[in-house]
Amino acid sequence: MKKKLIIFIGVIVILFAGLYFVIDYKNNQAVNNNDNPYGDKKLEQSTIDQLDDPLYGNQIMPDELKEELDNGEDVTVYFYSPECVYCQRTTPILMPVTEDLDVEVKKLNLLEFEDQWGPYGIESTPTLIHYKDGKEVGRIVGQHTEADFEAFFDEYILK
Repeated sequence: MKKKLIIFIGVIVILFAGLYFVIDYKNNQAVNNNDNPYGDKKLEQSTIDQLDDPLYGNQIMPDELKEELDNGEDVTVYFYSPECVYCQRTTPILMPVTEDLDVEVKKLNLLEFEDQWGPYGIESTPTLIHYKDGKEVGRIVGQHTEADFEAFFDEYILK
């Protein structure tokens, strides 16, 4: 009886170890095979899960955003976290609106770049900000409807 228990526990340990290596391999493939905008940064699992999701393309890195704003460029940025429930609900509403209106929105992942909350005055996610000539001119925070986002774009970008 004792021998069977040891064999059973051994099999369980081997299965868990195998599962760990399969998941680790899958994550490494995802990070290395996609157009990973984060470079060699060690990513959180929720970010890795979004790497091949077209809703989360067009990422902007903090240095790029700072440079664009310092150069006085117009840019619209969606500040989000992959782990934010409201972001998970908002992104599938917002991104089709941007496609329909042909508006470019860059995305900045605050889970990976936690130091970016302060410089842009982000108090919660999701936050959508439009910068004109490098200065903030419009902001919409939280979960909203398609009509709300369309009105935002009409007011700040499409006029």
